[in-house]
Amino acid sequence: MFIVNAEGAVFKEDKWLIIERSMKEDHAAGLLSLPGGKAEKEGAVMDILENTVKREVEEETDVVVKDEVRYVHSASFQSDDGFHVVNIVFLCEYKSGTAHPKSEEEVSEAVWMNAEEIFAHPNAPVWLKTSIRLAERKKAADAIL
Repeated sequence: MFIVNAEGAVFKEDKWLIIERSMKEDHAAGLLSLPGGKAEKEGAVMDILENTVKREVEEETDVVVKDEVRYVHSASFQSDDGFHVVNIVFLCEYKSGTAHPKSEEEVSEAVWMNAEEIFAHPNAPVWLKTSIRLAERKKAADAIL
């Protein structure tokens, strides 16, 4: 069985919404990440992953994203505490809100960073860098359409 996690690559102009995971987190504590979280049991609903990413971004950072979110990529991994996770990243456009950590149990910082700042940051793991690269490609491809 897998935990299903949805993350938002939220953009505002040329910057990405990045969180620093709380040191209290069981997985990837202190590392930079995209905001997101686990899908919850909601019964028979449409767009559960899209709804999850929008809810989690707002719950973690107080940022609201526009309704349309677009698939970027998915991956699987085993968390530091041994759970198997399927992670789905969505491209999300900023709508409103001021980024800040809403739950210090989960997030110690919420900031806007450009791709170069993310790639150069010592606490940016390879999977975050990969997600940002793929989100930038998706954003550029969507702009052409």
